[in-house]
Amino acid sequence: MSVFWFSSRLARHHWLVGTVLLVLCGQILPVSLAWAKATPDTALVAPTPTESAPVAAPALPALPVGEAQNVSCLVEPALDIQVGTPVEGFLEEVNVDRGDRVTPGQPLARLNAGVEQALLDYQAAKVQFGQRRKTRTTELHQKNMIAEQEVDGIATELRLAEWELKERGERLKLRTIVSPIHGVVVDRYHSLGDLVKQEKIFRIAKIDVLHVETVLPAQMFGHIAVGQTYAVHLPLLNQTRNAKVSVVDRVIDAASGTFRVRLVLPNKEGELPAGVRCQIDFTVHQPSADRPAAGH
Repeated sequence: MSVFWFSSRLARHHWLVGTVLLVLCGQILPVSLAWAKATPDTALVAPTPTESAPVAAPALPALPVGEAQNVSCLVEPALDIQVGTPVEGFLEEVNVDRGDRVTPGQPLARLNAGVEQALLDYQAAKVQFGQRRKTRTTELHQKNMIAEQEVDGIATELRLAEWELKERGERLKLRTIVSPIHGVVVDRYHSLGDLVKQEKIFRIAKIDVLHVETVLPAQMFGHIAVGQTYAVHLPLLNQTRNAKVSVVDRVIDAASGTFRVRLVLPNKEGELPAGVRCQIDFTVHQPSADRPAAGH
């Protein structure tokens, strides 16, 4: 009896749940069908992405005219080097003085080299003897009067002697100080008879090409490019020359808000001195850097 009562209760419960579901479906389904009819078919399709228009590069800020006119600069040598010797000795000969023009390979000074010259001559004599010995040994070997091993040993000794002769020659060259560049002697630090110990003797500057160094505010970054030509005014000489931009720093100094620019100023005749101050107008381009600016 209890089992029949439980089964009838469970059947009535299932019937109630099914009835509720059917009622709900009857209310939701018509609404869904009505929405599907009212909505176009394309609404169910994902929109096709469109091609985006190219983004234009941000325009540079206007050139600050007030800061670009009459910018201070400094004319410097293209090279400024210290010339010395890696060996010790007494200055036995000094051939140039301050203000003299020099060329590459020109002897500037010479240290005492008596010992080095004697060692070179001694080694040269050993090489000559080795060459004569090799010639005689070769002749004996052709007559089968000497072993191949002995011929090879003599030839090896000659090659070693020749290499040692070359080393002695290079050591002797170190006793002569030569100029590595075209330039002018700016300073001479030692005189005839001075003892030098692996130190500088001359200061030489290359002035056939000059560098114009200047510092510009960060607002001008992007307006100055390598290859541009500008007029450089030299108040001391009352002259204006054209110079071409050769270096523009790619890093701005955060502390000062500036960056450096270098221009190349031709000076083949050497009439322009280095170390003078100048002014540049970065608002006007010039046509060429190989001739003086118009009107000067």
